[in-house]
Amino acid sequence: MPYLPRVKICCIGSLDEARLAIDCGANALGLVSSMPSGPGVIPDEVIAQVAGSTPPGVTSVLLTAEQGAREIIDQQRRLGPRAIQLVDYVAPAEYSELRASLPGIALIQVIHVTGPEAVEQALEASRFADALLLDSGNPSLTVKELGGTGRTHNWEISREICARSAVPVFLAGGLSAGNVAEAIRQVHPYGVDVCSGVRTAGRLDRDKLGAFMQAVRSSWELLPVL
Repeated sequence: MPYLPRVKICCIGSLDEARLAIDCGANALGLVSSMPSGPGVIPDEVIAQVAGSTPPGVTSVLLTAEQGAREIIDQQRRLGPRAIQLVDYVAPAEYSELRASLPGIALIQVIHVTGPEAVEQALEASRFADALLLDSGNPSLTVKELGGTGRTHNWEISREICARSAVPVFLAGGLSAGNVAEAIRQVHPYGVDVCSGVRTAGRLDRDKLGAFMQAVRSSWELLPVL
């Protein structure tokens, strides 16, 4: 039956932005730690402040480019997010250590949809992660792109991943009020993730965010009854 996708607002830059996102109906807040490229990076102290102030019912999500379990565990323990978004590849052995050390912390694995190979990458990752997030970066570049590109990718590939994944899947990459309803209709994700599409001059824009949330709500009418 039709459903209302979850919404994660990424690149939260301050407590004020977090409050605005929550007021507009966000289900999750993305907090970006050090990255090789891309927007939205904030100091650790701001991440800890926002994560510590996020109310029940809204999930604080730390975005990390770290690939080693020890480094990721240290970040979580210092900063206190309720979930971790792994924007680069993390080996199965590292997942095992994360599970043992961080019980109750959700692990979201990013899959960068650069081509058909993303399907098998996603299905493999779904064996270890609590959720997947499909984005439009390119980790094979000399300076890795691990998110925040503002580009869409091939939604047909993303739709196949959503249909086959055993865990929830979020869709990211170039979403805005103008295309998110159609993206939901085509891909059928569990949730959507947005950064640049709700910002003006790098700041969270109440009007754009409101329009985005309204477009997500309108997608309810576009989804088929299963």
